[in-house]
Amino acid sequence: MRHASPIATTAMAVAVLATSASLVTTGAIRLKGRAAPRTQLVLLGTGTPNADPDRSGPAVAIVVDDVPYLVDAGPGVVRRAAAASARGIKGLDPKLLRTAFITHLHSDHTAGYPDLVFTPAVLERDAPLQVYGPPGIRVMTDHVMKAWAEDVDVRLRDLEPAKPAGYEVRAHEVKPGLVYKDARLSVHAFAVPHGAWKRSFAYRFDTPDRSIVVSGDSGPSGQLASACNGCDVLVHEVYSTAGFVTRPPEWQRYHRVYHTSSAELATLAAKARPGLLVLYHQLFWGTTDEALVAEVKRGYAGKVVSGRDLDVF
Repeated sequence: MRHASPIATTAMAVAVLATSASLVTTGAIRLKGRAAPRTQLVLLGTGTPNADPDRSGPAVAIVVDDVPYLVDAGPGVVRRAAAASARGIKGLDPKLLRTAFITHLHSDHTAGYPDLVFTPAVLERDAPLQVYGPPGIRVMTDHVMKAWAEDVDVRLRDLEPAKPAGYEVRAHEVKPGLVYKDARLSVHAFAVPHGAWKRSFAYRFDTPDRSIVVSGDSGPSGQLASACNGCDVLVHEVYSTAGFVTRPPEWQRYHRVYHTSSAELATLAAKARPGLLVLYHQLFWGTTDEALVAEVKRGYAGKVVSGRDLDVF
């Protein structure tokens, strides 16, 4: 683990974020007329296991000084990064994707993991992929590397120009606490409840100008609220309370245990006190972005947006 100078959060960044957030209820916040912040939050995928063509699988990027750090690797993660790069987020050039944090091993959060391993490597990533996640991430990584072993062998040994280091993956199994630190940020993991999963993490990122918490999949968690504790941005999963009543009883039982309703999230956010609450991994069930925000705001007076793929905050 690399060590750097202490991380500090500036009041100015919080003020800018709060002022901008008051202008919208959905969509990205753009800091018009102001210098770009050192830290950008990019929603690469806001989807769920449902095959919504407009929402890729769960993936979030925290980009600090043009250096990207990913949370999860849902389906489409690399192409969404390429799309963000084409829109001006230089740090999300696919060949620069070198560090990722996995919240848990559900398929919708990891189905893009082989893509994250191999596509940037083919595009000449010049350093190993560093992946941090719960117990089981090493076994998953081993299986991925074995499944594509012949592909890697052909690419490295035949005519294709290649950088061998880019095909390496170093998987780190982490526990709650400080899991990563470098000159740009520190990352803490903390356990969250997600049904039968023994290890499911949320992550807090502290950078020179922002503090960001990403829930991953989670039921209501007091520990998550404490980890935010006035953080600049809380990115949290949610399901529609109105839509929930339309679901079959067996699915209601599942979602009640594994996920967080809009009403429960309102209670949690009131305790967490984020500068901005960003909804992602939304289960709408016929509800709109605007209606989902309204559901949360019935019990929470703070600033809320419903995120969409490629939104930038």
